[in-house]
Amino acid sequence: MNHWIGIGRLTTDPIVTETHGETPMKVARYNIAVDRNKTEADFIQCTCFGRTAEFAEQYLHKGTKIAVDGRIQTGSYKDKSGDTKYTWTVVVNQTEFCEPKKTIETEAPSQDDWTPPWE
Repeated sequence: MNHWIGIGRLTTDPIVTETHGETPMKVARYNIAVDRNKTEADFIQCTCFGRTAEFAEQYLHKGTKIAVDGRIQTGSYKDKSGDTKYTWTVVVNQTEFCEPKKTIETEAPSQDDWTPPWE
């Protein structure tokens, strides 16, 4: 079984692109920092598609703490010198927030900004 679950914070805003073809689909890529212990973290590359990517584009931002549920996908490529490099990413099936949404405090306008309604 290939199943991965992790909790971490986004290190940057998601990078969102779109596939080409008959049915274009959004693809979002981002990294999360997952605490290994009190002083170390692992940086996990995540990729999501379709509605999950649209969710990431709209709601996820650098610093957001999320839980990710997905599978590990491996790959490889040749670098400029011809050496084979191996990669892995978590293909995200589901994302959940791990902290409540921060409330935006609205401030009353200062007296200098306020104008009476009759003016």
